[in-house]
Amino acid sequence: MPGRDGPARAGEPRDGVHATHQGHRVVSGGPHVLLVADRTRSGIPEVLSTVEPAIERHAGEITRIGPHEPLPDTPFDVAVVLGGDGTILGQARRLAVRGTPLAGVNVGRLGFLAEFDAGGFAGAAELVLGTTPPIVERMTLEIRVESPEDDPGDLGDDEGWTLALNDCVVTAGAPFRMIELGIDFNGHGGPHLSGDGLIVSTPTGSTAYNVSAGGPIVHPTCDALVVTPLAVHSLAFRPVVAGADETIAVTAVRVNEGTTLVIDGQLTRHLRVGERVRLRRGAPRVRLIHDPRAEFWSTVVKKMRWATGPTYRDR
Repeated sequence: MPGRDGPARAGEPRDGVHATHQGHRVVSGGPHVLLVADRTRSGIPEVLSTVEPAIERHAGEITRIGPHEPLPDTPFDVAVVLGGDGTILGQARRLAVRGTPLAGVNVGRLGFLAEFDAGGFAGAAELVLGTTPPIVERMTLEIRVESPEDDPGDLGDDEGWTLALNDCVVTAGAPFRMIELGIDFNGHGGPHLSGDGLIVSTPTGSTAYNVSAGGPIVHPTCDALVVTPLAVHSLAFRPVVAGADETIAVTAVRVNEGTTLVIDGQLTRHLRVGERVRLRRGAPRVRLIHDPRAEFWSTVVKKMRWATGPTYRDR
């Protein structure tokens, strides 16, 4: 059974014989499912009443944790995460290094990353928890802050990197004067920015803060780095899309007391003059289980009201 002899791999047969496990009817040979949900949050118990029985019908083993609890040491095959896009982001970062597929069930306001609603998940549970779920892989970012006093020999190429699925933002902060950032592409230099900050996003994050700041929407199956200035004091600085294998360094030339590096809108670090933020394509990829009923551009239209025209009065 997965979780005892190691996780089952896609394509391996499962015997489909039902057994009883911890008082639930489960499938012998079914996947070991990690169910992540904050049961005290409004709306979660109602969604669980639909989602949990669907999981129990197809799972071989279920481990239940809250979003802030540590991941279990035992292997599991798939994670089902209930919450909004913020919850999905937090879980995606820590599941990416394990390569665990994640199915998001929306209990938030937008649900762009959490593709399933409760009924949709229940209807697709056999596929989602089967041997060949529809998985899409998303590019990640790795970010590291280097200080002028750091010894490059002490950093090591794999030390101190933080993973992001959506974006990395340098924001001016209080007292909200313009800041100055030096931007370097691949060690060959680049422009200086005077303004409110900078966003570097993945294609997945291109529909988040990036699009609100006037950056382009990039299909999430593409690999690229989207660089978008925030309120830049220049008519000539426009968002750019860089190759995924390029490296970007952002140096804090002039900052405020409150200038902050923000990762996925959740992790923060104060930036000082002279510090450099290095960004590169992340090694792990986030594996999301796709709702077969959903299509990216249709979702952009439906949930973000892309290109919605004015409402005309009938004559």
